Amino acid sequence: MPRARSTPETGGIPFRVQPMLATLIREPFHRPGWVYEEKYDGYRILAYKAGQNVQLLSRNAIDRTTGFAQIAAAIRSLQPARLILDGEAVAFGRKRVSRFQLLQQGGETLVYAVFDCLFFNGQDLRREPLFKRRTVMEQIVGTNKFILTSRRLADNGLKAYQEARRKGYEGVVAKDVSSPYVEGRSRFWLKVKVHQEDEFVIVGFTEPAGARQHFGALLLGAYESGKLHYVGKVGTGFTAESLADLSRQLAPLRRERSDLVNPPRNKGIHFVAPSLVAQIAYQELTSDGQLRQPVFLGLRDDKSPKEVQLPQAGR
Repeated sequence: MPRARSTPETGGIPFRVQPMLATLIREPFHRPGWVYEEKYDGYRILAYKAGQNVQLLSRNAIDRTTGFAQIAAAIRSLQPARLILDGEAVAFGRKRVSRFQLLQQGGETLVYAVFDCLFFNGQDLRREPLFKRRTVMEQIVGTNKFILTSRRLADNGLKAYQEARRKGYEGVVAKDVSSPYVEGRSRFWLKVKVHQEDEFVIVGFTEPAGARQHFGALLLGAYESGKLHYVGKVGTGFTAESLADLSRQLAPLRRERSDLVNPPRNKGIHFVAPSLVAQIAYQELTSDGQLRQPVFLGLRDDKSPKEVQLPQAGR
């Protein structure tokens, strides 16, 4: 097993990591040599521990250490002196189901659901198979109020998907147990969604009507082949506080022209620079590329607008 060198720049941790990302597929499957885990609905976090120094970084390197202080303290209490863990910061509802909206609302205890260990006391584990990395991870994490190991579902992938649907999970992540840790998108990890949630770029807003203040609905878009496509508008899921906060953020982004290749032509529309990313729950993306029954869940500052790709219709 290779030994990695520590450097002053990383505080005793020898490297920084871009997270391994699962590839989205349309249908559940079963395959020998694969395991099936709950797909969590939260913030992807890489946790670095060097002595008493802990840093929590999002997938685009936003430092979440202060905001997730209880998770950071829990990682600091773990026995290994030097460590890199990969997982998801989540908030659970009453039925122990993670929901991104709960993170946005606050008030719930945040928990770090860990699903990988990449570095352990001088040992670089990235080339080791997943089953070995998982074994190390489980020995390290143990039982903690603010840290848990990711939930494994049924051994059969089709039954795992049925279990996820029955319990209301966001989806299933299938993983090849023999696979190394590959930075970036990989087919060693595959994900199947149960509930439709995706990120979309906010491209404008409509005028408020009736008792609604600040704005009526957000206009949404996504990229395909480098071009920004309009996918509809969302007018539900807001609170008075979120309406006011979004209005403040949208005000300096207003512009006369849109980057959309198919901008809507309705009256009372205001376009904005494609700078903000929203998490949206929806029933489906129709054949003409429009969202059915979208609901606003919150903003995502851990995703850049250019990462937001158009989902497949009817997925």
